[in-house]
Amino acid sequence: MSLLTHPELDPTTSERTTAFRSPGPFDPEHGHEQVVYCHDRASGLRAIIAIHSTALGPALGGTRFYPYPTEDDALADVLRLSRGMTYKCALAGLDHGGGKAVIIGDPARDKSEALLRAYGRFVESLGGRYVTACDVGTYVADMDVIHRETGHVVGRSEVHGGSGDSSVLTAFGVFTAMRACAAHVWGSDALRGRTVGVAGVGKVGHLLVGHLVDAGAQVVVTDVSTRAVERVRAEHPAVDVVAGTDALVRSTLDVYAPCALGGALDRATVDALSAKIVCGAANNQLADDGAGHLAERLLERGITYAPDYLVNAGGVIQVSDEEEGFDMERARHRVEGLFATTEAVLARAAEQGISPARAADHLAEERIAAIGARFPYLRR
Repeated sequence: MSLLTHPELDPTTSERTTAFRSPGPFDPEHGHEQVVYCHDRASGLRAIIAIHSTALGPALGGTRFYPYPTEDDALADVLRLSRGMTYKCALAGLDHGGGKAVIIGDPARDKSEALLRAYGRFVESLGGRYVTACDVGTYVADMDVIHRETGHVVGRSEVHGGSGDSSVLTAFGVFTAMRACAAHVWGSDALRGRTVGVAGVGKVGHLLVGHLVDAGAQVVVTDVSTRAVERVRAEHPAVDVVAGTDALVRSTLDVYAPCALGGALDRATVDALSAKIVCGAANNQLADDGAGHLAERLLERGITYAPDYLVNAGGVIQVSDEEEGFDMERARHRVEGLFATTEAVLARAAEQGISPARAADHLAEERIAAIGARFPYLRR
């Protein structure tokens, strides 16, 4: 069964839908509602759109442009990321379900107006079940191009009615959640004098560094990009730099903030950490997030782990505000609510003797069960 409504596509364009299950109540143990493979030969577009759940509303999630080695790698990533968006939107209090898209290719070489517009037509073909935004490898200007083919896109530039760069409130949200973690661990939300290690100082990480420096924290950074490190040092000369993530993890830290790609927390990393708090912007930080073993290991070691999909929700809160006519003050106020949500997750975890990752999942699932639509979102 497919819910796709096809636009007028030329013969060189194709798409196929898999993994669609019949509409029914949200059930985290079952698969995605819909997975769409998108291929436009003329532009070279190869993309996958995954809709995990529309129980709370249209699926919302960014478009990642990345040179995956194989299609299977791209599929695994989009399935994992879209599921995470369901929980992120639910815990952030949004009326959205979870979705994600990946475009297979090198954005520096393969990105073009024709490709982005072809992708926009595929988003439009889903009839509003999926709303896209920026992610790794895509930017505000790209969303403006995609918007020429579909209205189901947020994260546009201000001149085109959007909120601009969502990294702004993503970084603020991570900083806000980090303060809540500090209050939980040390009895005060102040970060002055604390040593925070930031792995990855790209779009979000370098803004997070700014918040931390302003708060009086001692900041240590690393990044595979020399240019990214140089930008941070130019803005904040007091920041220390280490050669790589391994060196950072083994440094004496109070807080570790993974802000690059996923899988940052494997067993070796967790066992090596001296930090008492892990709170960062990267998605899918736990390398075995399906089994939950690493979340339990962090708990055993007395490390407070702030679930990534909770603390990095500032960006999705920001772009979702566009649907009401974007207002930065209102969006920032909503992101400030991540402090209380983080407190609630950590309190639930402590009360029940479970990991914060499991507590966050439970709170998200409870909200979906309490107010989620009986049937997935259907555009009429």
